Amino acid sequence: MSTDTTDADNDLRERITNFLRRNFPQIQMHGGSAAISHLDRESGEVTVQLGGACSGCGISPMTIQAIKSRMVKEIPEIETVHADTGAGAGADGDLGGTSSGGMSPSFPGETTDDGGDDEGPQAPF
Repeated sequence: MSTDTTDADNDLRERITNFLRRNFPQIQMHGGSAAISHLDRESGEVTVQLGGACSGCGISPMTIQAIKSRMVKEIPEIETVHADTGAGAGADGDLGGTSSGGMSPSFPGETTDDGGDDEGPQAPF
């Protein structure tokens, strides 16, 4: 890798880090962290790993979607953003609903038909 390529990668990495700090200060304010885990300048792909309090946070899927939509608009070199909280989410923060493995979210009063006799909790209305 030439020095020019390394400098360009470092510049892009720094712009992505500044973007995350500027647009998502709540990540750090709430005890979370955001780090670039992979950057491919040629394909325009970046992978952001959210950690700390972001793992397991119910708001992190919305944060991930906001990062994805804003970053490609503000940083022209980036075409695709992948993000993960590392808390059983899929590579795009889908909470396991469409990826292999993991658990789907459940809500109070929600029932599922698993073929068992136990009906589980019923909605209060």
